[in-house]
Amino acid sequence: MTGSNSTQESGTPALATGRRSRRGPIIGAIFLMATSAIGPGFITQTATFTATLGAAFAFAILLSILIDFAVQMNVWRLITVTGKRAGDLANSAVPFSGHVLTVLIVVGGLAFNIGNIAGGGLGLNALLGLDPKVGGLLTAVLAIAIFLFKRAGTVVDRVVVVLGVGMIVMTVVVAVISAPPVGDAFRQTFVPDTVNFATITTIVGGTVGGYITYAGAHRYLDSGQTGVEHVRDVHRASVTGILVTGIMRYVLFLAVLGVVASGVVLDLSGQAANPAGQAFGAVLGDAGIRIFGAIFWAASITSVIGAAYTSSTFLSTFSRRLAGGWPLQLTTVAFIVVSLVVYLAIGTAPAALLVFVGGFNGLILPIGMTVFLYIGWFRQRDVLGGYAYPKWLLVVGTIALAISYYMASRSIGPVFDFLSA
Repeated sequence: MTGSNSTQESGTPALATGRRSRRGPIIGAIFLMATSAIGPGFITQTATFTATLGAAFAFAILLSILIDFAVQMNVWRLITVTGKRAGDLANSAVPFSGHVLTVLIVVGGLAFNIGNIAGGGLGLNALLGLDPKVGGLLTAVLAIAIFLFKRAGTVVDRVVVVLGVGMIVMTVVVAVISAPPVGDAFRQTFVPDTVNFATITTIVGGTVGGYITYAGAHRYLDSGQTGVEHVRDVHRASVTGILVTGIMRYVLFLAVLGVVASGVVLDLSGQAANPAGQAFGAVLGDAGIRIFGAIFWAASITSVIGAAYTSSTFLSTFSRRLAGGWPLQLTTVAFIVVSLVVYLAIGTAPAALLVFVGGFNGLILPIGMTVFLYIGWFRQRDVLGGYAYPKWLLVVGTIALAISYYMASRSIGPVFDFLSA
């Protein structure tokens, strides 16, 4: 009798601990997806396009959120049902397509991460007055330390959640103080005065393109909750992540719009252009610059973590030894080190580079989605084990894919023109 009670008493905490241990990676996956989307490139893109398009940029945000929903819900579901990472899943449907996708993701992730480390340097420069290169070095070293920690997965989850919530709170404060024209922004969310396809492609690429598409889904695999029985949970998690991203995206837009609408002209020219920092400074003076620095640094280090981790998980497509454990951690660290070395060699990335990288990832977004939707439409029996994939989700995904291809075809020239801006 006593033994039975003892077992029961010790089992309850174990069960609770088990639930917490499963819930941690899920929450981490949600925020890894959201904070990967809310990087320094995204912040720079939002400030740049709000300054040039004004309230009309709200339509680009709406369209990017809708495409985000279509892409993420399909990707998260397919990866969860099969229990395979994106590269392996693509290869199972179209031989070597996963290898092609891996190369594109790693190249795009590396370009993003150079900008992320540069963003960390600029953030610490605004926050603490550190030299940008020193700040970039510290950001990279801290990210590496997180991955080398014995319980790296738990630390990553907690870091991205805390910093993600902090970014949203600080940006909301600035948005309220800047007093944006909410009515005009709401109208042009649905009926814009102007539509710029290169802008939409870039903001889509900066928030759901490249590695960002797969960041949350790959982290979700670490929870062990794969298979058809977990479809409802993964659907809820992906939607939550998209909502967190969308809220941050729109709030940041309103914060910058309030500054632009008040008559402040943001300087977008030159290699040192920092439109987001100028906007925050215009609202709160020196305190605004400090707040911007904190937000920009938080966005940068969480994006360094997301880009390095997700890009490294794709490398398991070439070698199963890199699928997890210390090999994955060391590969992730190596990815950050390479990004850091390139950053220190070329100096601080200009705003034009951060904008271009988003556009580039927007151009390659349709490639991976084509393979994934092909699986949903034609390979359910063999690749998905006969799982009846929802037709409505395939239709929504196909519409988003068609829009992405159309925007990419209209945006190739303008996106590469960003490099000469």
